[in-house]
Amino acid sequence: MKDIEIKAKLHACQMHELSMEDQELVQIAKAQTKNSYCPYSKFHVGAAAKLENGIIIRGANQENAAYPSGLCAERSALFAAGANYPDVPVSTLVIACFTDGRFTDDPGAPCGACRQVMIETEHRYGKPMKVILYGEKEIFVFDNAADLMPVGFFSESLSI
Repeated sequence: MKDIEIKAKLHACQMHELSMEDQELVQIAKAQTKNSYCPYSKFHVGAAAKLENGIIIRGANQENAAYPSGLCAERSALFAAGANYPDVPVSTLVIACFTDGRFTDDPGAPCGACRQVMIETEHRYGKPMKVILYGEKEIFVFDNAADLMPVGFFSESLSI
């Protein structure tokens, strides 16, 4: 047996350290939390996906009494991007979380299903997708989605 070390890299920063373009995306993701439908969890999540052509797709989590029928903010944005602009890569995805009357102090981490969709989106276009996770006290910036899920499952994984 051998050990294999997996490393992921993220940048921790404050809002003023982001580019103006990324700050705008953070503001859009924060605003999208208001479009969240979360009567059960009360955990509002907003997302903003910037496409390579400059178009910004917005997403918000949508819950359902039958829990598996809901959808996370980041997946709603990425699926809308793929459905409406299937040939345009996503360059940046921003996620913000709001609960108990305020934005979370720490960045909200995407669930496993969202991470899988994020790395498949990145893999689909063969280009890195920057991921920004907003928190009031700190912001995490990943240069690519693969750093959120270093061992991925892709179409090649289905081959014998």
